[in-house]
Amino acid sequence: MKPHYDLIIVGGGMVGASLACALAPAARTLGLDIAIVEPVPLRTDDLAYQPSYDARATALAYGSRSAYERMGIWQMLAQHITPISEIHVSDRGHFGASRLNAAQQRVPALGYVVENQWLGQVLLNRLQQPECGRIDYLCPAEVAEIIPGDGQMSVTVNQDGRATRLSCELVVMADGGRSELRERLGIGYRYSAYEQHALIANVSPDRPHGGVAYERFTDQGPMALLPLQDQAALHRCGLVWTLSDGDTQALMEMDDADFLAQLQQRFGYRAGRFVQVGERHAYPLQLVLAEEQVRAGLVVLGNAAHALHPIAGQGYNLALRGLVSLADHLIAAKKQGRSLGDLAVLQSYHEQMRSDQQRTIGFSDGTMKLFTSRNPLLTLGRNLGLQALDICPTGKTLFARSAMGLDTPAPVLQPWEGRS
Repeated sequence: MKPHYDLIIVGGGMVGASLACALAPAARTLGLDIAIVEPVPLRTDDLAYQPSYDARATALAYGSRSAYERMGIWQMLAQHITPISEIHVSDRGHFGASRLNAAQQRVPALGYVVENQWLGQVLLNRLQQPECGRIDYLCPAEVAEIIPGDGQMSVTVNQDGRATRLSCELVVMADGGRSELRERLGIGYRYSAYEQHALIANVSPDRPHGGVAYERFTDQGPMALLPLQDQAALHRCGLVWTLSDGDTQALMEMDDADFLAQLQQRFGYRAGRFVQVGERHAYPLQLVLAEEQVRAGLVVLGNAAHALHPIAGQGYNLALRGLVSLADHLIAAKKQGRSLGDLAVLQSYHEQMRSDQQRTIGFSDGTMKLFTSRNPLLTLGRNLGLQALDICPTGKTLFARSAMGLDTPAPVLQPWEGRS
């Protein structure tokens, strides 16, 4: 632990660790000192994939691949990912349907599904390499206080029963959607409750998924089914089922057989017959947006800045684009001899991301409202739209590029020169 850092990242989860990996080459070549403060103890085991039927997963848009390639971890990450070769969108009980195909879009995959535990392991392994020697991982530790100062931030870190005051040019808060620190700093949020829950679980169909991801809209709520790696000779898919608050409780209390029967009835047989379900979890859904994402010496990032409806699977991809943009701005600032906490630098980053956030949040929120409406005219309109999309190559390509995250600027991070 050093008394002063250029950057302190609060939270060593996927967003915080990805930001550190994005900055790793610059840390070495430009002399950046970075600390990550994480309350969960650091695992120092050798990198090893530990399969679990119930592992939670994240959908990475195809465009997110380039970010992890430039960080030097894609080759390792790809050992345990599932490519999405096709996306099937349908409206239960209606004629509208559309299909996106990777081969037709001339890409190896429309996206990828990665287990969160594996992504976390790969990121952490990268940060423990000798080339990342200027990055200190402080854990288990917690940030107790952040005090803005004249040109620098004061950060109090509690570790091993001891409180240590550190200074830095910039604090990045990547500690998730629940943080007392942000409340103490007076950062306000806009909330919009959907009065829905997301029920998530892994399920097994009786046939291989073939790399197909499904987005199925029903009168109970949208359902997403993501392809996952097989486990213990069982085919496996990740289910995200959006439900009203009342329906969620009933499904959570059902035994496995009744739950699978309800799932089959709502989803249909496109993916086959469901034969097994793992642990079920549910969480309330709301649209959350921080009213301030940058201040002098401070950035709020990832879920700490915005939480989206999971209907389009874009939450983590938006966060990844944000952290890549932030890394680009910080590297440029360091090369120009400017402080990383310079408000003009951070405002430039935020302005670049503002339109991306508005577009992505608007798309997720608008799609959810459109496909949960029971208005007959809206129902007809959305189904005609799906059919038109399915037969219009140009429209399908534009939609696919947006879904793949290819309608935003590519990352310009310094390439990783070590092993990948």
